[in-house]
Amino acid sequence: MPSAARRFALNHPHVVDTALLTFVLACVVSASFFGTWDAREPVAWWPGLVLGVIATAALLWRRTHPRPVVVVTGVCALAAVSVGYLPTMLLLAPVMVALFWLALLDERRTAHLFGLGLVVVMVPIGVLQAPRYGGGFIIVTLNPALALLLPVAWGSALRLRRAFTDSLRARAEHAERTREEEALRRVAEERVRIARELHDVVAHHLTLANAQAITAAHLIRNDPQQAERLLTGLSGTTATALRELKATVGLLRRPEDSDSPLQPAPKLEQLPTMVAALATTGLDVTVTTEGEPGPLSPAVDLTAFRIIQEALTNVSKHAGTPTAQVTLTYTDDILKIEISNKLGHRVATASAAANSGFGLISMRERALSTGGRFTAGPRLDGGYTVIAELPLHF
Repeated sequence: MPSAARRFALNHPHVVDTALLTFVLACVVSASFFGTWDAREPVAWWPGLVLGVIATAALLWRRTHPRPVVVVTGVCALAAVSVGYLPTMLLLAPVMVALFWLALLDERRTAHLFGLGLVVVMVPIGVLQAPRYGGGFIIVTLNPALALLLPVAWGSALRLRRAFTDSLRARAEHAERTREEEALRRVAEERVRIARELHDVVAHHLTLANAQAITAAHLIRNDPQQAERLLTGLSGTTATALRELKATVGLLRRPEDSDSPLQPAPKLEQLPTMVAALATTGLDVTVTTEGEPGPLSPAVDLTAFRIIQEALTNVSKHAGTPTAQVTLTYTDDILKIEISNKLGHRVATASAAANSGFGLISMRERALSTGGRFTAGPRLDGGYTVIAELPLHF
């Protein structure tokens, strides 16, 4: 059915029903008046007309009660054939329509049983009436069989087509929902990643700035030159923090929002700059490299830098020690990072490290996100050690 005709049928069901019932009624009226002309014995016209009107009226409930409608129209057709009417398609029009709707709305097996049952009952009755018309056995056997089975086949085919179309539509809707859910999931993951970046940037640089400001305030009278150097370093620390914040928050913007390039993500090659900045706060960091440094994937390079940055920030905030050690061990496929410190004037225990907020959680999530491993805990001498093992490529 063309789309325009389908829309009209859906929007004007009463018009379609009226047209269909008018056509079916015209068929049964024609069968009542002209379907017995060749009979050797006279057959009254009114029984066929009455039965045809009853069968046609029953079609009004074909959508809501398809099985009872098939029974009513089938009984009317069998009664008409029993009194002497030929089982032509005109006479069988109501039951044909009923069988079509049964096959369209009900189970295929049910429609087949109803159709075959009517054929099995009607053909013998038609054979008994064949001598009245000079022995037209083909008309009373093949004609009703085709008339009753073709609507079943047609309705079943349309039902299967509708089911297939609905299946395709459901699959398309499911695929669309899946794409939307995947997009939302990626957006959520990106927000978590950016939030972690913001935490690392703010925690590290504000810790440095706070330490530099406190030290400068302490030295402002006794050592003005050293205080001036610290304040100069404080300016550089805050400027670096602002640049990294701008670069990180810039990830939230769309590409068309700004033509200015973003700052590149920090890498291990910037570790000396971090160590120098920490030195201005009074934390002396020793970096040791073992093995042959190999190229790292961008994700691993950033993860390694952030883990070292977060660990040293925790040392500066909680350990109360002037020294820390960073050891980078390269193997064929693993980069092992170990950050450790000894016990200082303040307690550097696991609880102190845990009080660093989301620091340990952030480091662990970063390591796991690249397929690595992460451990952290107190040392026997009272210090603290953070160990991360990252694959060189991810």
